[in-house]
Amino acid sequence: MAIETIYIVQSFKAGMRGALRADQPTRARTGEMAIRTAERLAANKAGVVAFAMTGDAESGDYDEEPVILFRAGRLPAQFGDGD
Repeated sequence: MAIETIYIVQSFKAGMRGALRADQPTRARTGEMAIRTAERLAANKAGVVAFAMTGDAESGDYDEEPVILFRAGRLPAQFGDGD
């Protein structure tokens, strides 16, 4: 069992009628890098969230609830609302 923590930055753009559309997620090497990337994206996106997930890399079994490192703007319900 190989436990690892992955750091993801997910940004969103406003789609038709204000619906959120997810951009391609970005993986970061550290939590600090994820936060810096999210902060930069927040200026131009409808919403952005950086989060960490820990789990078994071999089986692909990760935490159900990610640890939110940064959030801003409008986000889907699973990430809470950054407003």
